[in-house]
Amino acid sequence: MNAWTSRPLAMDTVWGAEADAIQWLQRLGEWLSYPLLAVTELGSETVVIAVLALVFWSVHAGVGARLFVLVIASGVVNAFLKTLLYGSRPYWHSGLVVGYATEATFGLPSGHAQGSTVLYGYLGIRSGRRAWFWGAVGLIAVICFSRIYLGVHFFSDVVVGVLLGVAILWAFFRWERPVLRWWRSLALRTAALYALAASLVPCAVAALWALAVRGPWSAPQTDVIGRLPQDPVGDSLTGLFLVAGAFFGGAVGLTLLADRGWYSARGTLVQRAARFVLGISVVLVVQIVADLFLRELSGLAEAVPTYLLYAAIAFWATFAAPRMFLDGGLAQRPEPEPEGGPEPGADTGPGTGPEPGPDADPAPTGDDTGDGTPDRGEGGDPAPDRRL
Repeated sequence: MNAWTSRPLAMDTVWGAEADAIQWLQRLGEWLSYPLLAVTELGSETVVIAVLALVFWSVHAGVGARLFVLVIASGVVNAFLKTLLYGSRPYWHSGLVVGYATEATFGLPSGHAQGSTVLYGYLGIRSGRRAWFWGAVGLIAVICFSRIYLGVHFFSDVVVGVLLGVAILWAFFRWERPVLRWWRSLALRTAALYALAASLVPCAVAALWALAVRGPWSAPQTDVIGRLPQDPVGDSLTGLFLVAGAFFGGAVGLTLLADRGWYSARGTLVQRAARFVLGISVVLVVQIVADLFLRELSGLAEAVPTYLLYAAIAFWATFAAPRMFLDGGLAQRPEPEPEGGPEPGADTGPGTGPEPGPDADPAPTGDDTGDGTPDRGEGGDPAPDRRL
């Protein structure tokens, strides 16, 4: 089936009107694109990976684990919708829109808008500080504006992305505790199978839709066609397989780490810095080597090994790296509080008390203290044996 016959003509009308608005906005001048190119990187995959790694390895393991699951799950939703909706980008749609940046995947919904809403919104809410929260809101707004001004997203892409991000944040805060309790009650093998299914189902549906139902993408019917991507269908599928693989590897890694006693992200400044530098160096080396082997591939031939690669990277980040930190003396296991709570007058601010285990709810103010006792199921029974 030709993609053009399945795309509503109304969308080209809407995108045409939005493209005109972006052309008007870009009259402010090319000079503004330079700072906005730096701003937009704050919502990029590279920065998101770095923030997730920094929080999990060097700030607070419990908050980092929650943030990882939240952000990667949001990424799966976003990439899945991109493969279904075939949303054009402004500089594809109209040659009169300047594309100050280039993107190979479809545009609807905006991944930068949704991802930054989830990432920085969660951190702002968890901080418990009004200034940090509104700072996060301001940062999200500037990132969204940068995507429009740079010509890589329509206004509608950004609005849908923000709304999805807010909805995912609400659902996470609403359902986090009951879902976590259910997940921790599963045997490790069962949990791994659930994570595998949750990651593969959207990939299978998207591949079937793109390759067997929707068909190849075709250029919009406009008077002045802009720069067109080479294979947006294949690149969007690869993007979905990437985040789905990361979700699977990360979910298994975090579950296994919890089963093996968890770890604490506390330590001296040198220890925290060493963990981040060592861990992220391995990630970068693996990505560089993999890119050399995958650069000539496209479509499913690229998507499948990408899934496996990012599953391995996420497993390294969430399990192998923390275990290496523990074995190398760069990290310690969480220590339970003294029975009855902290000593009267003890300093329980950030960076002072014992870090809670993976099931403890991190305090909104950033206080790392909490219950570090082993996880137990309903009724106080010990957690089930989770060995494979």
